Amino acid sequence: MSLKKIAVFKGGPSKEREVSLRTGSAIAEALRTKGYEVEEVDITGPDFKIPEATEFIFIALHGTFGEDGQIQRLLDQRGIRYTGCGAHASALAFDKEKSKECFKIYQVPTPAGESLREGEKTTLNVPLVFKPACEGSSIGLEMVHRVEDIEPAFRRACQHGTIILAEKMIQGRELTVGILEGEALPVVEIRPKTGTYDYQTKYTAGSSEYSCPAALSEKTTKAVQESARKAYEALGCEVYARVDVLIDAEENPWVLEVNTIPGMTSTSLLPKAAKAAGMEFPELCEKILLFSEQKYRRNL
Repeated sequence: MSLKKIAVFKGGPSKEREVSLRTGSAIAEALRTKGYEVEEVDITGPDFKIPEATEFIFIALHGTFGEDGQIQRLLDQRGIRYTGCGAHASALAFDKEKSKECFKIYQVPTPAGESLREGEKTTLNVPLVFKPACEGSSIGLEMVHRVEDIEPAFRRACQHGTIILAEKMIQGRELTVGILEGEALPVVEIRPKTGTYDYQTKYTAGSSEYSCPAALSEKTTKAVQESARKAYEALGCEVYARVDVLIDAEENPWVLEVNTIPGMTSTSLLPKAAKAAGMEFPELCEKILLFSEQKYRRNL
């Protein structure tokens, strides 16, 4: 173990701050059990201080100023090494409008969609989904089943961002695939008890049921994992990420988005997938750290 002193960046100024605090605390505790000296740093903005003698930053920041490439860019400028994707891939993945453009270029299966600004109207028919282009954790997500609900749902979504992505709603099963160092982990299936996997459902214990590995045929499992891996590569991701996928009635996979700093709490999905692959949470955290260090060595 060449690394000793790790700083975990958590909190942040985004709407996902509370989840990030929980993620960061869980990661810090896990790394301590593996013998690392860990200091937790509550980030509130760009004027952060890095603890003395820190050798590596484990970024546990969700949303704006965490997953959008901003903090990665600042750390690059200061010559500080950190976990996960670089600034460019982070920015691409966080912006659903730009992600969808990349998916189309690299022929990643993704639902039909269009980007809208306030005052514009969608050309898509119901059922459809509205979501802010630059938010995570399903913040601002609107599911629309009736024509008369389109306008009010769009107005609500606009409260969370200036660019709103309208997508054709895929009716099917909700899945997610963890990617670790380019390899797909076992598929997780999510079954929210309320019918919608929204912010409240994601972070309230007992609100959803999960199965991992998901009850899919070998053919469908491979198709889902391949579509997730293809999305990860299309955005230039490195080290790890989590890819959200839907399958329709014919079991065709449709990629929704790539999360470059997925949640790492007791209800989070990446740890569930890792455990199904025989990897306990502390080992997962250490692998992310060591694979990130290897990324820098490869780029020397």
